[in-house]
Parts: sequence; structure tokens; C-alpha cells
Amino acid sequence: MTGGYPSPAQPSVPSGRVKPADQARQLISALTDLVRRGTQLLQLPEALRQSARQQTAMLADEQLFALLQQRPVADLKDLMSKGTRLGSLEAGGYRTVADVLRTHPGHLEQVPGVGSHTVQEVVAAARKLADQLRKESRVRLDPAAKPVGHTQLLATLTAARHADSAASALRGPIAQLGQQTQPLIPQAERVTSSWRMTFAGRKKKEEARAAVAQLQAILADPAVVALQYTVNSAEQATDPRNYRPEQLWQDYELDAAAFNALLSTVGGAGQVDDREAAEGFIGPELRQKISAEPLDTSLLNTTLREYQAFGAKYAIHQQRSILGDEMGLGKTVEALAVFAHMAAKGQHRFMVICPASVQINWMKEIERHTDLAAHLLHGRDRDINGSTWLSQGGVAVTTFGTVSSLDFLADADIAMLVVDEAHYVKNPDAKRSQAVAAVLTGAQRALFLTGTPMENRVDEFRNLVGYLQPRVAHAVTTADAIVGAKAFRRTVAPVYLRRNQEDVLTELPDKIEVEDWVQPTRQDEAAYRDAVQGRNLMRMRRAAFESADSAKLERICEIIEEAVADGRKAIVFSFFLDVLGTIHRALGELAMGPLTGSVSAPMRQQLVEDFTRRQGGAVLMAQIDAGGVGLNVQAASVVVIAEPQWKPSSEEQAIARAYRMGQIHTVQVHRVLAKDSVDERIREIQENKRLLFDEFARKSDAKESDARSTDAGMHRPAVLDDESVPKERRVILAEQHRLGLQ
Repeated sequence: MTGGYPSPAQPSVPSGRVKPADQARQLISALTDLVRRGTQLLQLPEALRQSARQQTAMLADEQLFALLQQRPVADLKDLMSKGTRLGSLEAGGYRTVADVLRTHPGHLEQVPGVGSHTVQEVVAAARKLADQLRKESRVRLDPAAKPVGHTQLLATLTAARHADSAASALRGPIAQLGQQTQPLIPQAERVTSSWRMTFAGRKKKEEARAAVAQLQAILADPAVVALQYTVNSAEQATDPRNYRPEQLWQDYELDAAAFNALLSTVGGAGQVDDREAAEGFIGPELRQKISAEPLDTSLLNTTLREYQAFGAKYAIHQQRSILGDEMGLGKTVEALAVFAHMAAKGQHRFMVICPASVQINWMKEIERHTDLAAHLLHGRDRDINGSTWLSQGGVAVTTFGTVSSLDFLADADIAMLVVDEAHYVKNPDAKRSQAVAAVLTGAQRALFLTGTPMENRVDEFRNLVGYLQPRVAHAVTTADAIVGAKAFRRTVAPVYLRRNQEDVLTELPDKIEVEDWVQPTRQDEAAYRDAVQGRNLMRMRRAAFESADSAKLERICEIIEEAVADGRKAIVFSFFLDVLGTIHRALGELAMGPLTGSVSAPMRQQLVEDFTRRQGGAVLMAQIDAGGVGLNVQAASVVVIAEPQWKPSSEEQAIARAYRMGQIHTVQVHRVLAKDSVDERIREIQENKRLLFDEFARKSDAKESDARSTDAGMHRPAVLDDESVPKERRVILAEQHRLGLQ
């Protein structure tokens, strides 16, 4: 919400010097008005969404008309009977499809050489083309041009977001206030009339005066005073007229994903086929039951897209299932929505088991998207954090390698277990599979996450289903997969929900950007510490790829594996040639290139063409300063940036190689970042933050006392804010200070 709002008026409690009748009127008016205003705020989320729907429909019509103005009448030939001639219409000045649709058919028939039959065919074809374009087009907010209509829609969406928060905060208090005051107001109204009081009996008078006293106490209650402030503030925040355009667009650029997710929910219902695809092609009976499942998002701090809400409801309803959405569709957020729902219903302990490469991502996503506490059960503090989790509840995050050593899980009473990258346990005889199975036995509910398509891996799929619903596993046969992906999904619908990007295309933005944070391994940390000790900034930036046990390399390989399994091509960018070489060797025959500055222009183009023509999965390795300029690589729909660059523009130029006109897939951008490293400092520079400021704020709050936060390290050196010192040197000093190496 923007600043500059008037301060809420001080709530007034009628003075004792006021006449009893006037005092009663003021009390009744103040309390009934507060309940009325609060009730109106509870209705605003849907009202603002309806307004956004209308605005979106108008923008869609404008967008459609602009498209039709660009389509010549000749484009209608393929939609008409052979032999229908359009030359006379064009000669008469009707050159575009838009010209045809905005003209009455009777006027078209007056054009020389144009008969009624031709007009009927042309108009029908124009309407058919318009319907096709309407289905395919989506309204997207344009932060570059900032059209007035887009700004107005953004203001409505902003108000709707605040209305959601206000409704969540006010629903309980307003209902309670109504229950308190409703029986008292009729009695207190007697005091407002001297005539009624004169003829009332003693008991009625006492009841009326007591009701006034109770209403006065209610209005003076600190909780009700606070409620008045909340209502005043919410009324300001939910009025779209209160937002400045420049602030709206600034907020949008900071959190575009949340705004786009909300926009996707107000764009109008899709076609029946689209809805069936977005709901995983499951049968109508089960789909109806899942759609009716309530979903409490009061502890969730993000807006779910419609298909994500359906996925969360599916997991809740089915209790033990597999969510197999394609990479980039938000399986993590869907799982967190389930946690948030169950926590709101009184459940306490939840657990995530995942590869070590994504544990930090889970921690960050829990903190960002929910009000639940996150506990990392990995490393030296796992037992301490585990004890806190057992006593306080929240979401515990551990790894496949650690879970077998957590003895306290036997009696943890886990409400919901999520196993990320569940194909890691496809072999039931492996130790990690057995460790996961042991935890699964004690969990009330379970959700497996895997983006790997299962249609062609029936044996693996059967093993995964066996952990969750053995009866369904026994019924799955190879023949089920032979009949095709959609039929397979219908067959296994009780346990498996998968949506591809194409299934939910109308709900997706053109570009999905993800920060993949990894926890460095011990070998990574040793190499990095040595680089910091030697004040070698270039080595610090690529130290994460030196060891044979590289967390970054593992995560990149996982991203590529999933992309290839989905039939997508990828491009991997790095500033460093040796990093590209390391990744190239790990990927083997999938990798092509590298595309570097030393490669001639003709050879670069040839490399891109070979990459485009290559059948199946492929990964193009590219040096960011070379591959990020002057080439179009629309064949790649997955972009991986191996380390952050000093200038955000370098990353944006690289992403633009794939994310441009001609790209038919949603582009997935993965920025792979190492925690507790120079990556964090470079991100601070990119975001214009003070070096190490957040790091030391966290230490101050937590009063940590480990090797990295000795007494000498509990203050920020002034040199970190001295812009006369080159940023590269300040970054080295910051990391030396953080690690206690000065």
C-alpha cells in the first residue's frame, strides 16, 4: 500500500456529560456502523475480483480488436468455401478482418460485386477467426508501456490483495462484535426515547441502562479500538483510487509473480477441455469431489493459481498421492498450501524430505509463502532444531541422507510428509528408500513430488505408488501406459495428478524465474574458504564447482534431467570457461558447445542451428558475455545461470536469447546460487542492498555464537559502505569478515 493516507480518526467514546438519549444514539450508531463497514470489507474480495474480471474482459476485447486490425481479409480464405472471392471487398475499403466485423452485413452487401452469400461466408469466417484468437490470447500487464487500462487493472488487483488480507484479519473480530452487540442494541434503543423510558417499568429501565453501559464498555475495549483502526486502514487500502501509478508499477516489478497469479484467477473461466487438462484428466466424479474440498489459505502468503488450488485440494482429499506437475508449475507452493491448510485446522508437525541440493530452497519458500516455522534438520544443529520442531510444530526439512539418523521421528506424529524428487526412492531396496518408508509409516498423510513424467516408467511408477496406495499399485500395468498419456492419467487418477505446461497455458506467464539456492558441501566450503583466504575474487565466484561433491553441479544436473525428461532444451550460462567445462563433462552427450567469445560469428550461428535441429534433449553451454548477445535461441525453454553476474542487465540479456518472439513455451529461468558465499554479496549489490546488512541483522536477532560470529564479527566494518572503495574489494572484505579471516 502506498503512503500519504490520512490518519484514521480517533475512535470516540461518548462522554458521561452527554444526555443519556444522545449517548445511547452515539453508541448504537458507532457500533452498528463499525459492524456494517467491517461486513462490507468482508465482501470486497469478490467485488474487486468481479471488477478486475470486467476490466480484463475490456482489455481482452481491445487486444483482440488490435489483432484483427493486423489481419488482412485474405486470411479468411482458409475458413471459407473454395471460390469465394474477396477482391471486391478489399477494393471497397474493407481490408482487414476488423473492418468486416465492425460493419453491418447490410452495408457490406452494398459494395459493388459483393453478394449476400459472400457476405454470409465472410462474416462467419471473421467471427470464427475472432473466436480462435480470443481463446489463444491473454491479457498481460505491460510494465514497459504502462498503458492506462493496465494501470487501472493493476490498482484493482492491488486493492484485491489488500482486501484478501483485510477479510482474513477482520472475519473473526467482526463476527464476534456482531454477536456481542446484537442482543444489546434493541434494549439500549429504549434509552434513545424519553417517551419509551417514561412508560417503561423499573426492570425494563434497568435492562436498558445496563445495555448502554455494556455497549459503552465494548466500544472502549482496546480490542475494539484497534478494530476501528484496522477497518479505517483497510478501507483506504482496498480503494483502487488511492494508489499512485508509479508506486503500482514499482510494486508489480518487485512481485510480478503474485500479481500475475491473481490475474490468472480473474481472467474468466477457460473452455471445458482446458479445465479438464488443468485438472489432470481425472474422472468427473472424483473431480467434483476434489473441487468441493475446502482449502483454508489463511496461513498462506501467496495467491494460488486455479490449477495450483486444485492440486492442493487433490492432495488433501486423496491423503496419500503423487503430484507430478511439470517443472515450473509450482509443486512446492501446492505442497505448502496443503501444510498451511492443515495447520489452520489444528495440525502441528509437517516434514519435507528432499535432496540436499534443494533443502535451502525449501526453507526459503516456507518462510516466504507461509506463516509456518521452518526447521532445518540437517548438519550439526539437526537434533536441536528437531527438538524445537517437536515442541513447537512447523515444517521440518531434512535430506534423504540425513533422515535415517533422526531417531526421534519414530514418535513424531507427523501430520503430513512431503517427499520431493520422489523418484529418488524408486528402488525399494535402497537404504534411503527404506528410511523414507519408515517415516512414511508414521505419517498421517503423504505427498510425493516428482516432475519426471511417469507414463514411460511404469515399473518405477508402480514402486512409488506402492508406498502410498498398494492396492492401486497392483492394478497398474504396462498396458495402461500404451494407450497414451491422457488415458494413463485417467487410469491412475486416484493416486497421480500431473499437469503439463500446455495443460495450463492460459494461466501461466511467459517467463517463470526461480532462485535455486543450494547449501555448499564440506568440500565446497573448504575450497571457498581457501579462495577467500587468498583474496581471489574470481576463484570465490567459481569455487562451488571445484570439488567432486559440488552442490551447484548436482542441482544443475537435476534441473537438466527434469527438462530433458519433459522434452525441453536448455541453455546454461556462466561467465567462466572452466565452469562450463565442468558442467559439460557432467552432462556428457547432452551438452553442446561451448559458445564462447572466441567462436566466430558463422560458427556461433551454426552451433545454434545444430542445437535447434537436434532431436530430443539438448543443452547448449554458453559464456554469458558471448551467448548473451546477438543470438536467438528460441529452441531453449529452460535457462540456467550458474552464478550471479555483477550487472543484472547481463543476466537479462542472456535470458532474452530464449525469451523472445517465436518462443512457444513458457521460459523457465533458474538462477543457481550458493548460500553463505559471494553469491549472496553479489545479489545484495544487484538489489542495491548494504553488504552483509541482513546477515548481521539475523545474527543480532538470533544471538548466534558459532565460528562465524565471534565478538569481533558482530559488527559491520564501515568500509563495506564506503563507495569510494571498489565493490570487488568490498565484497572480498565482507566475506573475510564474515568468515573471521581478517
